[in-house]
This record gives sequence, structure tokens and C-alpha cells, in this order.
Amino acid sequence: MTDLSKQENYSIKTVLIIIIWISSTLNVFGQTKALKPDRKYPADSLRQWTTGLMDEISKKHPGFYRYTDKEKFGLLIDSTRQSIQDSLTQLQYYRKLKPLFAKIGCLHTGIELPEESKTYLNTSNNLLPLELFVDAKTHKVLVSKNYSDNKNIQIGGEVVSINETPISVILNKLLDAIPSNGYNQTEKILLLNYRFPFWYQEIIDAPQVFKVVLKLEGIEQTFELNGASKGVFPSLERLEKNYNLPLEFEVKNGIAILKIHSFADTAIKQSGQNFKKFIKEVFQTLQQQNIKNLIIDVRDNTGGTDDNAALLSSFFFDKTFRYWDKIEVTEAVAKEIKGVNKMFYKKPEENNGLYLWKKSWITKEFDYYEPQEPAKMNFRGNSYLLTNGLCLSSCADFTAVMSYNKKAVVVGQETGGGYQGNTSGMLSKATIPTGLVISIPLQKYTNAVDLNKNFGRGTIPNHETATTFENWINKEDVEMDYAIQLINKK
Repeated sequence: MTDLSKQENYSIKTVLIIIIWISSTLNVFGQTKALKPDRKYPADSLRQWTTGLMDEISKKHPGFYRYTDKEKFGLLIDSTRQSIQDSLTQLQYYRKLKPLFAKIGCLHTGIELPEESKTYLNTSNNLLPLELFVDAKTHKVLVSKNYSDNKNIQIGGEVVSINETPISVILNKLLDAIPSNGYNQTEKILLLNYRFPFWYQEIIDAPQVFKVVLKLEGIEQTFELNGASKGVFPSLERLEKNYNLPLEFEVKNGIAILKIHSFADTAIKQSGQNFKKFIKEVFQTLQQQNIKNLIIDVRDNTGGTDDNAALLSSFFFDKTFRYWDKIEVTEAVAKEIKGVNKMFYKKPEENNGLYLWKKSWITKEFDYYEPQEPAKMNFRGNSYLLTNGLCLSSCADFTAVMSYNKKAVVVGQETGGGYQGNTSGMLSKATIPTGLVISIPLQKYTNAVDLNKNFGRGTIPNHETATTFENWINKEDVEMDYAIQLINKK
């Protein structure tokens, strides 16, 4: 019996720590010793931990059964348990749990390798030396960039298999493991188009040699490629901040273009900008120049501060409107709002079995379930909203409210964030005995939209555009061009 047997029964204890952003970190499941990559954990322990882990998350996570009902989730947990027949390393166990976590249908719920494990994983050249493009409609996978030493690989070659596994099998496995809100696919496809080698490394395998079969003009060719290092790929930070400033505005040929790359106050302030001041100046300009057409570009905006998203919404309304309908927590979390915590939070109120969050004493972050007042300089022209699969969290809330109230014509792809809302807000973090890091959001937000529409989906555009392979490699701005065409047709 290993020393892990002492940790087989554990629970999450909710400890709310107040910070200005109203996100909190909870204590750990249990303590772990220094990690060894090849260390294996007994199958019996892993099965018990899986059951205990999912049981505890279901008690704290208010959106746990939002998209997968309790009976079906129970079957999924049992299936995962039964698949653990032998002892597993941390990485192997991670690959078992990742698809199970994805079934929660919550972008803010995470299971990740600890940083030291990610560092170890990248000590050798074990990344597929190709960037790949997944066609959202056909699921064909094409080579979009070649980092290998073999210059005979042609851009646009269709991937047939990798290390003798059909690409369709690989793609399905990756899509099952990548988290998304509800049943959304646009976010998953976009993440693969940006980071396919890294998802393959974490979820499928990390070999140092890749046998890749490609098809070009009907002819299949096999290539044996050495793995690449992390350093040859664009950094994640560079991909996430592929803009000069978080907030950009210009008027071009009589059309105003407002780009909101992020709603996060931290990123905005770091760039020397002030969201409220910037937005007020934008709408003042629109009024002064009598602008009739405004394009709001929120593509790749992964969210941020709710204050900012709600504020932007107010400039498109001329009367009181609703932003969120309600904010829920579980009974277990509601019971933790006591003692010193009540100095900062108002205790959630029980209403027909739901525990509804109320306003906080120290922040406006929870105020947006109340009726909202319109801004004084509200825009009365034509608005066009550009979206894609990386419109997440507060960006998705903003888009849903704008779409539902018909305040903008939406152009692009379905948002990655849910139309009906998300589970986020206060975040608990925990480390389980294998060293994997768990993140659990504690608040379920429901947007003030039609709850019978787009269940499990993001906001569906009024005009959907598909990104083709040619668009992707040539960096063509399909959505912007389409919106401008709509304006010019008026």
C-alpha cells in the first residue's frame, strides 16, 4: 500500500477570499510530494479519486448538470472509472479525465498539468512540426505551416493519418477533450487551428518522430518527421495579444470601426488605456460626426471585466434594459457565506430550490442582474458585431444581449461563450493527489435572453461566414469585408 492510500478520502472545503475582482482561490484537496514524471498511481486509488473528485465538484459547481443530466453524467463517470485498469502516470490520468471534464460544458472549469509537468513535457522535441487547419464544415485537416526539415511537404496537403492513426480518429479525440461552453464547436476548431501540435502532445502522444501521411491531388505520400521544440512556434502570449492596443477606434470612409480585443481591466490598464473614458469618447465622436454605421469587432475577445461589457451594452439602448437574469450558487457554497464572509458578500437567497446571489458590498460586479440604465450618448445608427469562436465569457454575454435585443447585426461565426450564460465568477483552485490542478467556478450566470433559444450553443450570427483554408493562410478579413458590403448595400 502506497502513502497515497491516506489521501483516498478527501473533500473540497470552500474558503472564500475577497479580492477586488471577486475571484477566489480555494484550498487543495490534499498535499502531494515532489512529482516524478514516470511515477505511477495504483488503479484502485485512481478510480476512487475519480469518483470522489466528480462528486465534490458537482456539489460546488452550479452548472455541473447544465448540459449533461445527472443520470448520463453518472454513466460517463462509471465509464471513465472502468477504463482505468492499470496504474497510470500523471499524464496518463490527465488524458483520462480531460474528456470527462469537457462533458461539463464549461470553459471556466479546468483540469491542467502543473507547470513543472508542462515544463518537463517540453524538454524534448516532441511536438508535431506542422501547423494544421481544420475545416469547420468538412473536418478535413490541411497543412497550413511547415516547421520540419523536410521541404517537400506542401502547404495545403491533406492529412490522412499521424503515426498510423486516421486523422478522423485523432480529431474526434481532440474535440472530445477540449473544453467548451455547452456543445459549441467553433471555439474548439479555432483552438486547433492555432495550437494543434500542443493539443496533440497533451491529449494524444508526445513522440520524437512522427509518421505523417499526406494526400495532395489524390496521391498519398508518407513523411517521417522529427519532432519540433516549443520554441519554433509562436508563443501563446503572442497569439493572445495579436494587437497593438486592447481598444482601437477609427472612422474610415464614413464607417466607424471599434475593436474591443479584451474587456479585462488589467490588460487595458497595462496598455495605458481607460475603458470608460475611451468608450465615452468613441460615442461622443459618433454623435459629433453623425456616424450612421458602426462595426464592433469582438473577435478573439476572450472576456474580462463584466463592468466593461455591461457598460458598452448601455450605449446601444435608449431605455432600461436587462443584462443578466440571475446569478446562482449551489447550496453548499451558499452555506459558506457566513461569519466574516458576510462582511463582504450578502448571503444568497433561496428561491424555489435555487440559491440566488445578491449584490456585494464592495463591488458592482454582481449588480447586472438588476435593470440597467441606458447611456446618455446612446447610438441610434446601424450596428454590426463581428464574432468568432474565441468570443468567450463576458464577451459572449455582451454579444448575446446585443443579439437578443436586436441592437446589432451579428456577422461571423457562433460565439464560443454560451448564449444563455456561463458558469464563472469566483474561482476555486485545488490540487488533487496526482498533482493535477483543478479550477472550479462557483457562480452560474444566466443572461437576460430567450432561454428556449440556442440551448448549449453560442450566439448564432445573422450572417454566418466560414473561414476557408485560403482565407486562413492569406489572413483575409472575411467578416470585416462582409460587414462593409452589408453597409454599402444599404
